[in-house]
Amino acid sequence: MTHPCSPFDALGGLIYFPRMLDKIRLKQRGELAESYLPLLGKGFDGRLCGYLGISYGEVVEKVEAGATDDEILDWTRSEGVPLNETHVLIWNGFSVKRGWDDDGTPVLDGFKKELGIEDRDDVRSFLDYIEVEEGRRP
Repeated sequence: MTHPCSPFDALGGLIYFPRMLDKIRLKQRGELAESYLPLLGKGFDGRLCGYLGISYGEVVEKVEAGATDDEILDWTRSEGVPLNETHVLIWNGFSVKRGWDDDGTPVLDGFKKELGIEDRDDVRSFLDYIEVEEGRRP
């Protein structure tokens, strides 16, 4: 099975957006590991869609119809909440810090323990964890 792209990859300045689209495409091709399935459309996927004012189901429909990342970004800009540079900054700031001394910390700590990296102080957020868990970072 193939890992989705890094959560730090960006589309339209928004980190995580390409990852969400990549997971949908990997699932469509039968290449997404089963471990990802329970959180499709939830977690960061759901938060990003909510922030953008779009439906995850509609994003899936666009991807499955063959839309490119840029076409989906354009659709998001026309159908979702209008975003400016501040909105992008807020989303990115939230994303890179999620799990770092907030209400997600206990969940992140549990994930780290399951992976045997509970002593890793450099893994402070969910995005850090994803990078380590998927092998992009030692």
